[in-house]
Amino acid sequence: MEPLDVALIGCGTVGSGVAQILLEHPERITARAGRPIRLARVVVKDPTKPRPNCVPSSIVTTDLRKVLDDPAIHVAVEVVGGVDWARRAVLDLLAAGKDVVTANKALLALHGAEVFDAGRRHKKAVAFEASVGGGIPIIGALSHGLAANQILSLQGILNGTCNFILTGMTENGTSYAAALAEAQKRGYAEANPTLDVDGTDAAHKLAILAQIAFGANVPFSAITRRGIAGIHQNDIRYAKELGYTIKLLAEAWLDRDPKATDNGGGQLALHVSPVMLRHLTPLAQVRDAYNAVFVLGDAVGSTLYYGRGAGQMPTASAVVADLIDLAAGRAQRTFEALRLWSGKSNGITLKPTSEVPSRFYLRLMVEDKPGVLAEVARILANHEISISSVIQHEGVESPEGDIVPLIIMTHTARTGNFTSTIAEFDRLESVTAPSVYYPVGD
Repeated sequence: MEPLDVALIGCGTVGSGVAQILLEHPERITARAGRPIRLARVVVKDPTKPRPNCVPSSIVTTDLRKVLDDPAIHVAVEVVGGVDWARRAVLDLLAAGKDVVTANKALLALHGAEVFDAGRRHKKAVAFEASVGGGIPIIGALSHGLAANQILSLQGILNGTCNFILTGMTENGTSYAAALAEAQKRGYAEANPTLDVDGTDAAHKLAILAQIAFGANVPFSAITRRGIAGIHQNDIRYAKELGYTIKLLAEAWLDRDPKATDNGGGQLALHVSPVMLRHLTPLAQVRDAYNAVFVLGDAVGSTLYYGRGAGQMPTASAVVADLIDLAAGRAQRTFEALRLWSGKSNGITLKPTSEVPSRFYLRLMVEDKPGVLAEVARILANHEISISSVIQHEGVESPEGDIVPLIIMTHTARTGNFTSTIAEFDRLESVTAPSVYYPVGD
């Protein structure tokens, strides 16, 4: 059996895990791929950096050309991260006749069309199971297992860092700052956690899932996103009181055109935002650094995919699964058949965020005096928003007088109508702090 020779581009956390699986379990890999998968070259920036003992120093290099110019190397695994250098490397590798496996969600979210067009042009495959959900095989589920379905919606907890932070805040009463520090201590969060906590990482992954689930080439800039840095312990507590848990969700919903055929049609709405979920719903119970994706298909109904969404070995597991598919010849056929990021229109357009219907949670810090609730209710009514429930706790003394939290749950309303009320509330003299609001996911 001719081996599949593989080059590893990057040998950090994930790359080391890939090398470890390939080098420590060759019999298992050969049995499942139908041929040996051999690690032939490892390209790194710093050859002196400590690496797993199983990686022979003889195959380590800093020169990408040793991969590009070697006709014996069939596949390159890109796990360096970042966008600019990785984009150039992947395009060069495809042009050199190498199939590519990548875990780089930012690269695909921002340059997926360019990368996949290059793959088709050079008749090489791009496999990317590890780019979303780490060890959760969500890419395979959407492209293979659910292929008979029109996907109608998906909701995902796609960032383990944020989920770990929110779990600590919810279960232990930890402040956001303390929960973030613990996430950094455990290695879940980077020293600069911005891309995680501001929703960017989850939005990158949502852009990829939208392409696979709906065939929609969604510009990354079109995905509205709010992160978790502004979540206050008070809102965690009020959510609990109302029977809800706050989670950072990446969500997409397809409103199908009644006249649509199986070739597509309809409007797709997407966002990344903290969302209040009822305590007993499956996604509300996903804890710590775990990820989960809830998918609704028109034939299969509801499905849920759960597991570790990041980390060395879960992500390496997904990378090696792609290598096995390439060795067996499955990935090449899938790449050609799916025609991802091909620019082909399926009649799906993006629905403006302002048009998306939702219920909302609203917290206002207001002066404790007659007429304030009536004033708030009038503004909501003027924007065609009805109130589902109101909670008003005892006030707290401040230099400005008694201040009370006013908690309102609305009935379903257009998002644009609701966000218009926020600007009005924040201009009221009786409102003493910026309004806080979150969509409600029931």
